[in-house]
Amino acid sequence: MSTKTRTSPTPTSHQAQARQKLAALERRDARRHRNRLIAWGIGIVVAVALVVAGILTSLPTRSDGAHQAPDFTLTDTAGVTHRLSDLRGKNVVLYFSEGAGCQICIAQMGEIEKRQADFAAADVVVLPIVMNSRDQILADMAANKVTTPFLLDDGTVSKAYDTLGKGMHQGLPGHSFVLIDAAGQQRWYGEYPSMWLSPDDLLKEIKNHLVG
Repeated sequence: MSTKTRTSPTPTSHQAQARQKLAALERRDARRHRNRLIAWGIGIVVAVALVVAGILTSLPTRSDGAHQAPDFTLTDTAGVTHRLSDLRGKNVVLYFSEGAGCQICIAQMGEIEKRQADFAAADVVVLPIVMNSRDQILADMAANKVTTPFLLDDGTVSKAYDTLGKGMHQGLPGHSFVLIDAAGQQRWYGEYPSMWLSPDDLLKEIKNHLVG
């Protein structure tokens, strides 16, 4: 009977197998490292995009092209009817906001109210406009000690001035200011996602856009 003898791998073949295993491990580690870098890079890009988007949404947007302001007739919380065209000869600022339920919106009007003398000196009438019922906005006015009557809009005027959906609610105005000069021309539109514009800054915008 013949027997077969099993040959053991030579040291050279052992070394070759070890090198192959090492190379395979190195390739696997390289792939993992590359995948981690790709994922890390994607994460940074997404984070930067989110930060940029947040910055852009917090900045005011402005439109400075002068054009004829849409006329309107609205009744305020005191029962007085206001027609925009009746205010020709005066500069008018329309202040659109979310109104009732938005405390900072009412507080904004309260701060403007405190500076009435400065707005009068600039020959400016400020008309706050909300899409609320009289009772709803009167309750918030009383809570914030605001006495300036609010004009009550059914959405027609807010839509005409393109303020709807600019804030937190699709069917309501954002925090918007529209400057209309004495000739009835819209001179400036400012939208403030931060829900606030100081009276000093508002007066500066008015003066800057009425120059010339």
